[in-house]
Amino acid sequence: MPRFKLTIEYDGSHYRGWQFQREAPTVMGKLMDAIKEVYKVNSYELYGAGRTDAGVHALGQVAHLDIDSAMPPYIAMERLNEILPSSINILEMVKVNPRFHARYDAKYRSYVYHISRRRTAFGKDYSWWVKEPLNVEAMAAITPHFVGMKDYRSFGTAEKEGESTLVKIEHLKIFEVDDSILIHIVGSHFLWKQVRRMVGTMVQVGLGKLTENDIDLLFKEYSTLPGKFTAPPSGLYLERIYYAGEIINEEPAWLINISRQQ
Repeated sequence: MPRFKLTIEYDGSHYRGWQFQREAPTVMGKLMDAIKEVYKVNSYELYGAGRTDAGVHALGQVAHLDIDSAMPPYIAMERLNEILPSSINILEMVKVNPRFHARYDAKYRSYVYHISRRRTAFGKDYSWWVKEPLNVEAMAAITPHFVGMKDYRSFGTAEKEGESTLVKIEHLKIFEVDDSILIHIVGSHFLWKQVRRMVGTMVQVGLGKLTENDIDLLFKEYSTLPGKFTAPPSGLYLERIYYAGEIINEEPAWLINISRQQ
């Protein structure tokens, strides 16, 4: 059966995440509805590279679709986008090797978290407004403490009980532009809520409430503290999925520029 690779962007504000749920609107559910309408079939498989939570967005989610159809992918993509709500858009659809797997072939996942320094009429669903002043230099200084292969059991939960909580963070950098702060994180994979708890913990450092020593202790001993600092989903974006041979881009994709107030 032919297999197609889909690259998808979506506004997750009004969805209960990526993964299909019978009783709630999800991104995958909307895609499944569109696939049934375009292809007029019920037999197919759709598999995503990552399961974003409710309210989390994507700039480059990847999924593979197995479907018995001779319809050219560029035509299928056009027809699917005509049916999909405006909050979901397929950026690319190409035929791939049947052995390609959107999730298991992924080498790295890249996320961007958007923090706003000020209240904005346009960014409530797309950023986290931190009202207190943040020391971004202090936040940047502790980023090396997160990089490398580490046990992230204090920051997230494994998908299945008994699974390893070891995660390799390949790249972590903070960018400032006007009143926006972008935190760019690239890792082998991520535990449930890990990125949002990493961001929330870094914000505590920026507020002067945690130190470098506190961060080190979170890796040495299990702690529920990061859970109390979980950043809201509104500012989180799944930026890109990396596969074999692709070079990691250390500059994050730009989101919404919140300019400085005059």
